[in-house]
Amino acid sequence: MEKGFGQEIEKKSRRISILKSNIEKNNYKQPDDIMLAIMEVFKIEKVVPQVGKYYTFVYSTKTKNIRYDEFPLVAVTSVEPWGFEGINFHWGEMRRYTWKEVSGKLLYVERNEIDYLRSLGYAKFRAK
Repeated sequence: MEKGFGQEIEKKSRRISILKSNIEKNNYKQPDDIMLAIMEVFKIEKVVPQVGKYYTFVYSTKTKNIRYDEFPLVAVTSVEPWGFEGINFHWGEMRRYTWKEVSGKLLYVERNEIDYLRSLGYAKFRAK
């Protein structure tokens, strides 16, 4: 394994090792490519998140005239009938996500994988 950021996490997480290798081998730089690589490796899917856990997913807002992150990486802080709230690591702030606007399932991220995913810079900010 190469030295540098991620070396320790690669020892602890096979998924990060595979993801890092795929991103480097394919020279992925664009958020869409990175998110697809994440989706290929992170196969633990959840329909309903748990408070205190981490997830990434594809999202499209229903609210007009708002900027949103199409590929959020969040720490869930509450689960509600309408959706959930969480700290979006790309925004650095609390955000709300409604069930209807989550495309597919939430991909579970383990605590020891968060720092590497944060380093990838795969946020995709869009305006509706």
